[in-house]
Amino acid sequence: MNHSKRHAEILRLLQEEGTVTIASLADRLGVSLETVRRDVKPLSRDGAIVKMHGAVGLPALAGEAPFERRMREHAGAKRAIARQVAATIRDGESVMLDTGTTTSYLARELTGHRRLTVVTNSSDIARTLATVNGNKVYMAGGELRSDSGAAFGVSAIDFVGRFSVTHAVISAGAVDAVHGIMDYELEEAEFARKVLSRGQRTLVVTDHSKFGKHGLVQVCDFSGVGELVTDRAPPADIAAALEAAGVRVVAVGG
Repeated sequence: MNHSKRHAEILRLLQEEGTVTIASLADRLGVSLETVRRDVKPLSRDGAIVKMHGAVGLPALAGEAPFERRMREHAGAKRAIARQVAATIRDGESVMLDTGTTTSYLARELTGHRRLTVVTNSSDIARTLATVNGNKVYMAGGELRSDSGAAFGVSAIDFVGRFSVTHAVISAGAVDAVHGIMDYELEEAEFARKVLSRGQRTLVVTDHSKFGKHGLVQVCDFSGVGELVTDRAPPADIAAALEAAGVRVVAVGG
């Protein structure tokens, strides 16, 4: 692929996904990190793209809130994951969801369900499901974080600890073969851990971009999870660790 074709492909990927990391571009274009960095320089200089912390994005997205920007990343994969999980939840059942872009997509897929009982710390999920089809929505209290509109801390954890639900669903910041499900924020990891403890069925929903990443804080090892739903089969080391822990893996993209 020559220089101009790579430029066109970079722009196409950004139109589809909003933002893409430099490392992901190098992998998908089959070139070195340095080649990608050289390719994005003129695109950035011309204003066609915006560079940001190891990634590039479209200028129209640069002013978006962080959560809105993350909602656009791998959006197709997240929708497919959400659709798969929503199909396994029945009308009238109870669901606990932590904050995350994939769980927010799941909330949107659940708007066709009826009489759900939903427990969450996410204002986005609460707004999505609170006023439709006879649902009951319980939202954890506390200070709302400006980046995600979600409540964290002791009061949020104590609140969700009062419930026992059919489906407990969390997103993941990172999935590591050795340390399992991880996140980058202590409060988010603590809340996700509590969510998993409250469900008869425990699920992690995550797109393939989280595989092989190492977060700062462990949520749980793989033995703490019943199912993992993703868009692509995990790498061999993670797949082996999941199998050893007895985790059911569903890859909606194969």
